[in-house]
Amino acid sequence: MLDLQFEKKRNKNANMEIKAYLKPQCGWSMGVRAIMDKYSLEYKDLDIINNPAIYAEMVEKSGQPLSPCVEVDGVMLADVSGEEVENYLISNKLVDESANETSVPTNSPCTDEEHEKQRNERSQTSPVRFF
Repeated sequence: MLDLQFEKKRNKNANMEIKAYLKPQCGWSMGVRAIMDKYSLEYKDLDIINNPAIYAEMVEKSGQPLSPCVEVDGVMLADVSGEEVENYLISNKLVDESANETSVPTNSPCTDEEHEKQRNERSQTSPVRFF
């Protein structure tokens, strides 16, 4: 019986098509990834920083320039946190609520320390890009 319940839940998740328009290093984006991991969801992690075409696609589909944006079965969730994505998935019965913890906050920007570390890494490796 437990195996059948697991199989039903796994199949429900497997049928979703999820595209996540994310930054490689961003507290909000990491929160979205944490929710995808928490529910073992397959998704396309689309890098909006290093791929201008992906960023343009996100802006066109969402109608605004802020990230993260997550598209679930054609429904665009614009400028959302991981917590908001989780609430959407649960309230629309796309996943069953889970008590599992995430490895990072799901509703938080990067800390000042993380921003400083990113600035230092970028200044040593690549130019600053403005979109």
